[in-house]
Amino acid sequence: MSLRIGTGKKGRQASIRNRRGTLKRKDRSAEKAARAEKRDRLNTVVLPDEPMTVGELAEVIGETPVSVIKYLMTDLGVMAAVSQSLDVQTCESVAEGFGKIVAGEDDEFDDEDDEDDDEDWEDTAMYMGIAADEDDPEDLQPRPPVVTIMGHVDHGKTSLLDAIRNTRVTAGEAGGITQAISAYQAEHEGNLITFIDTPGHAAFTDMRERGANTADMIILVVAADDSVKQQTADSIACARQAGVPLLVAVNKIDLEAADPNKVLADLAGYEVLTEDLGGDVLCSQISAKEATNLDDLLSKVMLQAEVLDLTANPDRDAQGVVLEARVEKGLGTVASVLMQKGTVRVGDNFVAGEASGKVRTLIGFDGKTRYKEAGPSTPINIVGITGVPEAGDLFTVAEDEQTARELASARTR
Repeated sequence: MSLRIGTGKKGRQASIRNRRGTLKRKDRSAEKAARAEKRDRLNTVVLPDEPMTVGELAEVIGETPVSVIKYLMTDLGVMAAVSQSLDVQTCESVAEGFGKIVAGEDDEFDDEDDEDDDEDWEDTAMYMGIAADEDDPEDLQPRPPVVTIMGHVDHGKTSLLDAIRNTRVTAGEAGGITQAISAYQAEHEGNLITFIDTPGHAAFTDMRERGANTADMIILVVAADDSVKQQTADSIACARQAGVPLLVAVNKIDLEAADPNKVLADLAGYEVLTEDLGGDVLCSQISAKEATNLDDLLSKVMLQAEVLDLTANPDRDAQGVVLEARVEKGLGTVASVLMQKGTVRVGDNFVAGEASGKVRTLIGFDGKTRYKEAGPSTPINIVGITGVPEAGDLFTVAEDEQTARELASARTR
């Protein structure tokens, strides 16, 4: 006889139950964890701890350069081309925006690195609104030096500019104290020099710092009868923070109480050693009121500019920095911009911080002269802005009006 196991009613039910499976829920947590780990592994990208071009970043994260450029513009408010470099923080933000998990080369992070990242935030493309762009050395041409005038209140900064430009500007100022940043150009032996006047009063420390950050060099004006004061020391600190060289102008040497040697000795206490004391800081003893030794001061400005070898590419889209912005009757918002690269022209679309617009008029700093274009190191008043940009915002010419609006809108968000 043969015995068949599993036959009968109970055997058939067991067979069906085995085929259907059990209603009891299985523990699939390990399986889900494995799938999640595999997914994370596929989405994880390793970014080098150095800048990358837009094209290189697109290849690493598996996206097209066009997609990356669009994300930069519409989500981060950053203007960039395929060949432009993005800093590490911006690369990480783009990768995370595409759903990637970013791992460093050593995949180790600590609190000190986070603190360093916070300190470097102002150097990122997300902060400035534009990616780093290096010009071809063959396209670079000499440009005028940009000089900031700094010093203590009533030490003769504006009087020095008056003497250089041979024009009074204190008439419209309360008590003769400069309360806004103004820029002017002067000519010396056929060479143009751009001057930026900054306030010396303690209440305008922030404006003074912005002036330092836009200049190639700083003329520190110190009165020969008053020597070094608090705002003088603040100006020295601003110069060091901005990383630009100092030139010293000892003013008011025509006064009986003048003591230039004391000024130089006091400056040495702040580690500002002039040539007379064996240092490398250029110094001129002048009298703005009597127009004494101004040629000597301007010659030393040009000497310093020659050492710095200042160049820029005028044949590219314009880029500059907003010195100040205000609303004027009949003109609307007017921004005073110092051009740094390229040439801005009437009709150009642009973005400045969270504001955008189209250049309707370019007005010189005399408030009257109209220009068709303005090149590097040229201070210019621009009319045609929608919104009011902040001082220090980057001014950049955009491809078209829609691009400018999208960039400004993304930065506002």
